[in-house]
Amino acid sequence: MCHPDFPLVGVNHDWKNRRRQFAWAAGTATVEVVNPQAPIELPRGVDGGGASATKKYCLCSPTRHPGSFRLPASLTPYSCVGALCYERILLLLPLAAEFLSFVFSSPTNNVTVKCIKSEREALVRFKEGVIDFPGKLFSWVGEDCCQWKGVECDNESGHVTKLNLSNPAGRRRHYEYDGSDKYLSSCSTGRLSSYSKRGVEPSFGYSSRNTYEYDRGSFRSRLLLGDVNASFSGKISPYLGNLSSLTHLDLEGNYMLSTKNLDWVSSLSSLKYLYLGGVKINHTKADWLNAINMLPSLLELSLCSCELEHLPSSLTSLNFTSLNVLDLSYNLFNTSIPQWLFSLTSLTKLDLSFSNLGGKFLDSFGRIGSLKYLYLGGNHFYGSIPASIGNLSSLKELDLSYNEMNGTILESFGQLSNLVKLYLLENSWEGVITEAQLMNLKMLEEFMLTTDKNQSLVFNVTYNWFPPFSLKSLHLESCLIGPKFPFWLQDQRELPYHWNESQIGLRVVDISYNNLCGKIPSSIGFLGNLSILVLSNNNLSGEIPSSLQNCSIVSMDFGGNRLSGNLPSWIESNIFILRLRSNLFSGTIPRKWCNLHKLRILDLAQNNIFGGIPNCFNNFTAMVDHNIFGYKPIENYTEKAYIVTKGREYEYDRTLQFVTCIDLSGNSLTGRIPIQITSLTRLGTLNLSANHLIGSIPKNIGNMRWLETLDLSNNSLFGPIPGSMASLTSLVHLNLSFNNLTGRIPSGNQLQTLNDATMYKGNPFLCGSPLPTKCPRDETSDGPIITDVDDKQDGDDYERIWFYASIGLGFAVGFWTVCGTILLKKSWRHCYFRFCDHIKDRIVLLIH
Repeated sequence: MCHPDFPLVGVNHDWKNRRRQFAWAAGTATVEVVNPQAPIELPRGVDGGGASATKKYCLCSPTRHPGSFRLPASLTPYSCVGALCYERILLLLPLAAEFLSFVFSSPTNNVTVKCIKSEREALVRFKEGVIDFPGKLFSWVGEDCCQWKGVECDNESGHVTKLNLSNPAGRRRHYEYDGSDKYLSSCSTGRLSSYSKRGVEPSFGYSSRNTYEYDRGSFRSRLLLGDVNASFSGKISPYLGNLSSLTHLDLEGNYMLSTKNLDWVSSLSSLKYLYLGGVKINHTKADWLNAINMLPSLLELSLCSCELEHLPSSLTSLNFTSLNVLDLSYNLFNTSIPQWLFSLTSLTKLDLSFSNLGGKFLDSFGRIGSLKYLYLGGNHFYGSIPASIGNLSSLKELDLSYNEMNGTILESFGQLSNLVKLYLLENSWEGVITEAQLMNLKMLEEFMLTTDKNQSLVFNVTYNWFPPFSLKSLHLESCLIGPKFPFWLQDQRELPYHWNESQIGLRVVDISYNNLCGKIPSSIGFLGNLSILVLSNNNLSGEIPSSLQNCSIVSMDFGGNRLSGNLPSWIESNIFILRLRSNLFSGTIPRKWCNLHKLRILDLAQNNIFGGIPNCFNNFTAMVDHNIFGYKPIENYTEKAYIVTKGREYEYDRTLQFVTCIDLSGNSLTGRIPIQITSLTRLGTLNLSANHLIGSIPKNIGNMRWLETLDLSNNSLFGPIPGSMASLTSLVHLNLSFNNLTGRIPSGNQLQTLNDATMYKGNPFLCGSPLPTKCPRDETSDGPIITDVDDKQDGDDYERIWFYASIGLGFAVGFWTVCGTILLKKSWRHCYFRFCDHIKDRIVLLIH
């Protein structure tokens, strides 16, 4: 600590570098301040005390006043008065010095640059043409426009050289498929994927639908996310073309701005950087490109999401050949890539994603050897990746996702030794990938590849091959990489192969559709934050590890495997989806499942489950109250599941949280259908087919008003079909075939539209429409007669008599109400005839 005996010093200070420069009569000294509270030992002789003198000095109250210092008494004409007094006086010294420097500074050091009058007027015209929601133009007052916010001028000429009025909130950046939660866009539903909430843990892959929806029919509305209050509104004044020395123009992200055309841009011959992303350009065919072609110094051009519709296929001459960055993404060109683009050999970044471009992937891309970033996702390109792609030796990121690529990945692809990110999602790749395509990708960190399920893409890599790369994110879907888990994936130390506490932040693990075999490792229980676990459509065997009860599972999809054992009774009440169909599970449905009040999808179809259906399914309150949701959707991830409903298998993703389904079909369940199940008024699908159920169909089944699919076929149900079934107004698929049902088939409401006789097939004692078998009281007729439940034919004749009687009575009352009044009241009669004469005269005048 500083002692009062040590004088306090300090003149110039630099807190960032922890250094002080001390001025003395004999010179200066610069010392490093490691601890502001400790005394400072100055070099000998610098304080005027002689070469042999060594003294220590303290900084004055650095914690309270880090900018104030007390001079040594020997260096000041003032007497030493007290530490507190000096502190307060010298606290003002920096401000006083700055003020005196401003007052007495020479004119040569304060040259005021004023902008050119014509350029100030051009900026004023721009201000008048827009509505300044963000308030950025508040400072645009006075004569010197060089002091205005967003405006920079040349120090010598006074010309405006830079105008930056961008909206950072609306500025588009290229999307990522990474494993963190900081994404700016999304990829489609994922396979072989795991996801970390914190963005710390690496992942097998990643899948989501977050910021940028991959909808080729709508671009602009899903692109920009900025606050509307941060964007200018109105039209860009063409007077900006008078800023002849402008080198940098940035209006990107102002998605409420528009411009009639870009003719005014052609006057900015010195322009090097032009960012107009999000600004609507009302162009006519090629005029926007002709204006850009007048800028020979242009280095970077961004016209993303400008609603451009025309991309000329040719140019008479190309003047902006020095262009380094070109972004034309999210436009509506509907054409192929023009040949003039391949003459831009200085390009380092080319972004044409989601611009409705098509055609065969061209060899000409290999001519742009300087490319580092190539984004072509979300278009209609087809064919194979050409061999010329190997010429792009500087390429770091390549995105061909969401196209129609339907060829092979050639060996020349392995020449991209600097490639870091590779996105090949949602195409129809085929062929074989060997070590030749992978052995030189030493820098690769992210590898995303999915193909159509009908195509065959095989990873024919030697089992014990050592890869040269270390992946941080991997996404492989519908590819043959098994049956054993290959060593080149096991060697990826940053991917979670053996689960441990280091991956505790993972919230989603999705490794479906990968032909993996073996047991589910119990170490997966280390993932305490795991919410969604999708292992469907593999070859997994064994039992579900009980260690999963240590996780926070809300969605579990193990369908399409060979898992066996009893159904897990430890499943927590927060579960939203429980899909275990098409496995080898046995035993009974656990009574503890009655507490799953958030459950919306229960799919146990095609197993070996026996016993009765629990009579407590009415506790599934999420199937009663539509306001209860299973879980809050995880950012940047959209779960996908296949649900059998309406007689078919449908894929649900974004609407999955609204689906309600109970499918217990294809098991060995016995007993009656519990009446409590009919209280699930929000249930959409109920499938109990192919079991051994007995008894009658619950009479109050008509309470399930939202039921769209009801399949009770292939059981041993008996008795009549309840008449309340006619109240199922949402029903679109019904199957009661192959039971022992008897009596007349109810009709009316929705049932009257379901006239397929096969839905009642295999019930020999059923009669009535739509079956050809007539009921005993039906009238003889050539065709089927549809009757109601009570079969009251006389009621129809009675209603018909009343119908005609009402018509006659209504006509009589209406006629005499009008005509009788005119007949009896003279004044009304005269008025009526005068009106008729007036109309007649008007018609005659119009004719003549």
